[in-house]
Amino acid sequence: MQISKGRHVVVVGTQWGDEGKGKLVDWLTETATGVVRFQGGHNAGHTLVINGVKTALHLIPSGIMRPGVKCYIGNGVVLSATKLLEEIAGLEKAGVEVRSRLRISEACPLILPYHAALDIAREAAKEKAGTAKIGTTGRGIGPAYEDKVARRALRVQDLKHPDRFATKLRENLELHNHILKDILHAPAIDFETVYQEAMAYAKEILPMMADVSLELNQAHAQGANLLFEGAQGTLLDVDHGTYPFVTSSNCVAGNAAAGSGVGPNLLHYILGITKAYCTRVGGGPFPTELDWEKEGTPGYHMSTVGAEKGVTTGRSRRCGWFDAALLKRSAQVNGLSGLCITKLDVLDGLKELLLCVGYELDGKKVDILPMGADEIARCKPIYETIPGWSISTVGVTDYAKLPPEAQHYLNRISATTGVPIHMVSTSPDRDHTILLRHPFAA
Repeated sequence: MQISKGRHVVVVGTQWGDEGKGKLVDWLTETATGVVRFQGGHNAGHTLVINGVKTALHLIPSGIMRPGVKCYIGNGVVLSATKLLEEIAGLEKAGVEVRSRLRISEACPLILPYHAALDIAREAAKEKAGTAKIGTTGRGIGPAYEDKVARRALRVQDLKHPDRFATKLRENLELHNHILKDILHAPAIDFETVYQEAMAYAKEILPMMADVSLELNQAHAQGANLLFEGAQGTLLDVDHGTYPFVTSSNCVAGNAAAGSGVGPNLLHYILGITKAYCTRVGGGPFPTELDWEKEGTPGYHMSTVGAEKGVTTGRSRRCGWFDAALLKRSAQVNGLSGLCITKLDVLDGLKELLLCVGYELDGKKVDILPMGADEIARCKPIYETIPGWSISTVGVTDYAKLPPEAQHYLNRISATTGVPIHMVSTSPDRDHTILLRHPFAA
């Protein structure tokens, strides 16, 4: 198989996140020279299992586990410097060299303590009022993006100028403390504490600061292979997801360009990652959701065998059947080149599987996920029944060695979504991957 030079691949989640992107990014990094995070913050959680050792990453691109690979945090990411430094310390303790290989965009907005305070206080106010919570992680991601759009964000580059940083911080705290104290009835945030903490971590962050856009374009000109790593999933995209139960950034493939500073002509292949079933964390509609807490049910099987707990929050993930109508929406907004199906092995042992091929909505049949949470909540799934399999698929690396029923299930997913399957993951381990077409191949 011929691997091309100067070819760039975008990896995106096609459901509600937690699809197993971290493992696939790590696997593909064997062929890449650089890995780029282009949106989200430390609300993301990518778990890698390498030789049986589990590593959880939240901000640093998954490619950091490959020696010699450069990792970039693009301008589309909102950055908690304290969490980043904690993550670096953990990796360094495990013997992973990070600082010389990590480049942070000077345009990244900083997540500061008042952002998390606002996030938590708002969710608490919703709960007290009896209204539906969004289900945020409480880490300040949304409020940080609000400051970015309002053009008042403190960015990484502001750490170079202590006086400017202090002035902008005072202005922001005047606004946000008013909201915290007088509207949300939460404690105010102290200026001096935030300022001194920022000046302390500036000494460690600034040596890694870079013009990431320039460096990525230079890498392209030199024939590098770049991998753009999305966080969350398409149905959590602020524009194309199940609004308002979404995250605060664009998770779709097109944002790899805007969130890192390269032209869209440099996005050559879009790999959509999808579980062999569906999960979602937090609130919001979920047409194929099962009773995943009831022992002995298919949903309970998915939840327990799949170890469906959030990497970042530890919250249980809701579980349901694979939704092809949902994936059609993801394919449309991402322009998918191919799919990678993950966690196929979780379905081992189920006697039969249901595949959602469309919905009934207000008496009419629809074959693609509608836009808007209200419509989606009224969707009744239309299922196709497919035989399950009892033979273990764990660790299988050859498609032909999968049980015939598993092959049939994958073929039906491809046929109903209209997207070819190019990869299949059969366990969390890096090497347990079936390759049908390499994204970096010409």
